[in-house]
Amino acid sequence: MEQLVYLDHAATTPVSSSVLAAMQPFFCDCYGNPSSIYEFSMKSKKALTAARETIASALGCEPSEIYFTSGGSESDNWALRGIAEEMGKKGRHIITTKIEHHAVLNTCKWLEKNGFRVTYVGVDENGIIKMEELRRAVTPDTILISVMAANNEIGTLQPIREIGLFAKQKGIYFHTDAVQAFGHIPIKVNEANVDLLSASAHKFNGPKGVGFLYVRQGVPLPSMIYGGGQERGRRAGTENIPGIVGMGEACREAMAQMKNRAERERYLRDYFIYTVLRNIPYTRVNGSRKQRLPNNVNFSFQFVEGESLLIMLDMQGICASSGSACTAGSMEPSHVLMALGLPEEVVHGSIRFTLGAETTKEEIDFTIKKTKEAVAKLREMSPFF
Repeated sequence: MEQLVYLDHAATTPVSSSVLAAMQPFFCDCYGNPSSIYEFSMKSKKALTAARETIASALGCEPSEIYFTSGGSESDNWALRGIAEEMGKKGRHIITTKIEHHAVLNTCKWLEKNGFRVTYVGVDENGIIKMEELRRAVTPDTILISVMAANNEIGTLQPIREIGLFAKQKGIYFHTDAVQAFGHIPIKVNEANVDLLSASAHKFNGPKGVGFLYVRQGVPLPSMIYGGGQERGRRAGTENIPGIVGMGEACREAMAQMKNRAERERYLRDYFIYTVLRNIPYTRVNGSRKQRLPNNVNFSFQFVEGESLLIMLDMQGICASSGSACTAGSMEPSHVLMALGLPEEVVHGSIRFTLGAETTKEEIDFTIKKTKEAVAKLREMSPFF
């Protein structure tokens, strides 16, 4: 392998140099516990406060509405299970979509086993929620709507402002999994009428193992972890100061670079899509061409097995995926692509490429060339081609 072309930024991103520099002092030099009262610990406490303020500024909310967690999955679990626990006496119906991340879908399955009813709303051929179906699904028993801001596999952006306004009018809490969206596209919680929002640092060049949950003031959410008074008593345990500092710096960096980065990624994304469709026959793009994350490209190559294509690309130093990193290795077809109405054989030939800040046009050209060669070889061996 002569080079590495990393095109799997939806799975995780590298920690930026500025993030690493911001984190380093808090491992060995400024290691005080922010809950302690002596002067040495104040550096950690101030850093904790500064990170919270940075994230709150990005979302247009109050710092007191930001709760630090271990990442997106914990934040999703806390939002869904917490609202279910707190609002269970009022109603036991939750609405979500068929294309959510498994952190939401598997939490919903657990809730179904514990006496709650969940409606899984469908999406159109582009992966956009069917709003009429959502509206019809609401009952007097509905307590929560959970719809992701951007899909992790096909990059489709959901109309969260429209959903949030609808939920507000109906008096229903609205949660959005913004793990793929936060740091990549602008999100203001008040404009979108979002009550709860999940995010994870390692999706926007921060460290792994740290994320946050935005909880609108007044939303009744019980404690996630009982113990001390950290996170205003809602999530006990000594805070991961280096990780939180890193997430704050990654957030600051993402907000400062968002406009220029998104424009550049859209150019490369559209060039990638246009060139592949022009040069590799029997190929389709999955997801909306317009309502899409700037860095997401998802192709289905007919008469090709996606896992075999991934292996061949890996041999050329190209990192991509066949779907969510959380389901890598599974032989089950993508639930997201199946929800679009695609035949299973087409779904199995799908590959996701996700670009990053350092991705170059030369890397895209190299990837297109090697993908074309690999697809041709696999089709030569296919009895169906």
